[in-house]
Parts: sequence; structure tokens; C-alpha cells
Amino acid sequence: MNAATYVYPWDVVGDDSAAESIAGLGVDHAVVAAFYHATRAITPRHPVHRVVVAEHSASYVPVGAAWEQVLPPAQTWVDGEDVFGATAAALAAAGVPTHAWVVVDHVDGFDAPHVVNAYDDVYPWALCPSHEAALEYAVGLAAVIAARSDISGVEFEAAGWYGFDHLHEHDKVAGIPLSEDELFLMSLCFCEACREEYQASGIHVGQLREAVCTRLDTRFAASAPIPGGLPDADLTTAVLGMRTRVANRLRGAMVREVRTQRDPDFPILFHANPDPSRSTAFTGVDVATLPKDTGIVVNCWNGSTDNVTRALGHDTPVNAGLLGVRGMGAADGDGLAAQAVAMREAGASGIRLYHAGLASNADAEVMRRAVSAFHGAGAGAGAGAVAAS
Repeated sequence: MNAATYVYPWDVVGDDSAAESIAGLGVDHAVVAAFYHATRAITPRHPVHRVVVAEHSASYVPVGAAWEQVLPPAQTWVDGEDVFGATAAALAAAGVPTHAWVVVDHVDGFDAPHVVNAYDDVYPWALCPSHEAALEYAVGLAAVIAARSDISGVEFEAAGWYGFDHLHEHDKVAGIPLSEDELFLMSLCFCEACREEYQASGIHVGQLREAVCTRLDTRFAASAPIPGGLPDADLTTAVLGMRTRVANRLRGAMVREVRTQRDPDFPILFHANPDPSRSTAFTGVDVATLPKDTGIVVNCWNGSTDNVTRALGHDTPVNAGLLGVRGMGAADGDGLAAQAVAMREAGASGIRLYHAGLASNADAEVMRRAVSAFHGAGAGAGAGAVAAS
């Protein structure tokens, strides 16, 4: 049973007090970004800056000559050649082990094979895992991280299908609110590699594309979301089967690469959603088919234990991702602590708090109490740990 929080290298590098502050949360480890997409982040306690703009997908670790033509370029917005290593060293000095946080198929400003929807629109933020080049990319990420001696685990985000559910700079897509079924259809890929995968699965590509476009065109002409997805349930099952097979091929290759360099008990986790149709950072998975001896982190930012309970029963450790920043919608007061206890009682083997670097001082205190409550629940304190924390 463990509790952890997410950290960016810029939260720690240049702030001599940051690692001790993170240790003060009581977490068992920190999950530090090693390969990450573009973002704009606030840094409320850093002595030098208040906003960091990561302009594109980047490496926060040196990748070496073998992978420099395959993986994202080195970041340039934090001083240092190995800012991940500097962060891990500072955390280690404060008694906090580091796990690597690796974003896989969510990219920005990166020349690689991308998802192409049914209308032939390219999603430059989403790599398509059907391509061999994407597979090589994912294995490269795993190889570089597995070689690090300063980590004790790894979490892979967006390791599978990533799709339309993507907040983009100055987003202008909310005018047509889409249901989860419609988001799934908007995320289906029809690139050349995917067309071959569909055919190998016995799916008629032309008929699938026509069914997707017909369904979505009906929605775009309507005034509200329309219930249901594809009209043929067997076709939906076949498409999900193809996507599960492709995503597991990518995840399996990454796990094998890590296992060649690390002990069998080295933790490997995937950010996952137990609904296989989802194409977000917590990518849809069939939990029963995940690579052996791996775990998952499921999104519980809304405080519900549903994703935990839906993912249990497959001999796969399930960790609950909780939101700890109230400006992003996190629970206030003892609410987060109550959520942490609820996740433990629902069967979660760990919690992940998002995000130590983005948190205000008040948020950090709420997160500390949530960690204490979670650990207390493991000692048999149950819900009473919330009041006691």
C-alpha cells in the first residue's frame, strides 16, 4: 500500500526547499515527469519563477546517441542537462524515492505517425500505436527510463490509444458537445496502418468508415447528443478487439524492454480506464489482457470509487488517482481525506495525488491529511482516520 504525488522537474530544480516540502506530505514516493508533452504550469512557491511554459514534448533525461533521432528533443526551459536526475537526487536526499512519469502517445510538435480520423483529419497530438515507428518510439522511452539507476518504478501515461478528448491551445470544439460514444467514434483511426489492422481483424474498412461518418454527421446536424454508438454491436466488439490487440502489443513491448534491465519486482504501472473505448491520458484497457506483473492507475478525480471497483478482480494492482488542487476541482477540507479512505476501502492498493507542484500551500496541507488518512486506513483506522488526521 502506497501513496504518491506527481512532480515536474521545474517544481524542484532551483528551489532548495521543494524536496523537503514534498517529503512533508508523507508520500511513499514521488512520480516525476521524465518525458512530457507541452504544457503551461503555475509554480506558486518557487523562488525564481511563477509560470513555466514547456513549449513541446520533451525529454527531461539525456536519451543517449542510440535514441536521440527517435525520442523528443531535450527540454530547454529548465537549467541543466539532466533535470530529472537533479530532481530525483534532491528527493532522495529528503528521503523520497522517485518513480518516472512517462507520457507515451500524447505528443506535441513531434514528427511521427499520428491518428487520422474517419474524415481524414490528422490529430498531431496523438501517436497511432498501429505504426512500427510508434512502437519503436515507445520501446525507446522504456529503454532510456529502465536504464536509470535513480528510479524505483515507472508510470506510463497515454500508453495505448489517444484521441479526440484533448484540450488544445485555445480550444474551440465545445460548440458541439459529444457523448462518450461520439468521442470514441471521433477517436477511431483510419491511417494506413490501422486500415491494415482492421482488415486483419475481419473488419471491412469502407463499411466501418461509412458507419462512423454517418453516425457523426447525424450528431453534427442535431441539437443534442444522440444515444448509442455504432449501429452494429458485433462491429463495435470487433473494433475494440483490434484496438486492444494493438495497444497491448505496444504495452507488452515496453514491459519486455523494462524487464530486460530491471528486477522482476520493479513496479510498472499504466494510466488506465476500465472502459476499453476511452482514448484519454487514462487510456481505455481490457484489464484482463494487460501484461503480466504490471499495475494500473485509474482516474478518480471526481471522488467516485467506480473506476477502482470496475478494474478489480484481474490480479492487477489498482491505484486511485485523486485530484489535490482545489483550483482544478479537488475536494476541500476533509473531503480529499475521505476520498482517500474510500479508495482504500474499495480495494485500491495505492493513491496518486495530482499534483504537488501545482498545489497551493492550503492544498498541500489537505494532501498531507489525505495521505495520513490513507495510511491510517491501512492500519485499521477506517473512516475515523479522517477525523484524526
